[in-house]
Amino acid sequence: MPRARGGNKRLQSRRKIMRIAKGFKGKRGTSHRIAKQAVMKALRNSYIDRRRKKRDFRRLWITRIGAAARQHDMSYSEFIGGLERRNIGLNRKMLADIAVRDEKTFATLAKMAKEEAVKE
Repeated sequence: MPRARGGNKRLQSRRKIMRIAKGFKGKRGTSHRIAKQAVMKALRNSYIDRRRKKRDFRRLWITRIGAAARQHDMSYSEFIGGLERRNIGLNRKMLADIAVRDEKTFATLAKMAKEEAVKE
């Protein structure tokens, strides 16, 4: 019969959980039973929030673009629609960055979008 190798799997499993729970406060970081639940919840939330982060940033960009467009007497939808008709292919992340950092460039973009809106 071959010799068993690899050590005690139960102990390795517990060590893995406790390593992940390092830094948790109270029994969540010291007691295996409670740490296991805390780790499962933390891993689930981190998975969910990696997807939610994408939504949150898009909402932030849209809010920033909308606020900057309002300063140029346009709604967000008029601004984006005007850029689309003008075939300006800037994504929302870049538009939000321009709105925050470079007011003159954004004013130029707003002027171009407004001209398109007036045509129709």
